[in-house]
Amino acid sequence: MSDHDGLGGEFRELADLALTVASDCDQAIAAYARDAAETLRRGGKLLFCGNGGSAAHAQHLAAEYVVRFSDDRKALPAMALSADTSVLTACANDLGFEQVFSRQVEALGRPGDLLVLHSTSGESQNLVQAARAAREAGIRTVGVLASGGGRVGELVDISVVVPTDRPSRAQEIHLAIGHVVCRHVEASMKTECNQRGRTE
Repeated sequence: MSDHDGLGGEFRELADLALTVASDCDQAIAAYARDAAETLRRGGKLLFCGNGGSAAHAQHLAAEYVVRFSDDRKALPAMALSADTSVLTACANDLGFEQVFSRQVEALGRPGDLLVLHSTSGESQNLVQAARAAREAGIRTVGVLASGGGRVGELVDISVVVPTDRPSRAQEIHLAIGHVVCRHVEASMKTECNQRGRTE
């Protein structure tokens, strides 16, 4: 097998996984999309969190809502709990890294918000504690996960579990899921604005 064939195999594997997710996870993704749209429609905000590459996804997706994804529209309230280095380092130093997200959920989250937890293992203690803090605060939760979902998958309201144990492959699909949901939210907001305009 040539290097070219090996590289092509990586893309074929990604494509096959994407097709599997489209078939097997469609209902969970649709539920996530409905929850995100309803949260924003009712004046709530989206909170994203994750570690490592998933932290980068959290910041990436929050920016899509605050700025824009594909349509010009009003800014939508979203934030990444991995973005404030002062809060993260102070909490890790004073209380422990396990509380870096749960502390922010307690401080910033309100009933009516939606917490989205990205993880390839579902076992990170800081995400487990964040999910528990959200439940105690009456905040709905979505887990965008892999590797069976782990403990986070058992704690969230909606669990989207990509069927792979490869972290890199999971993260590639996780970002695609985030984009699909954001596109749905923008489309639903646009439809609502058009309908409101026709009735006014």
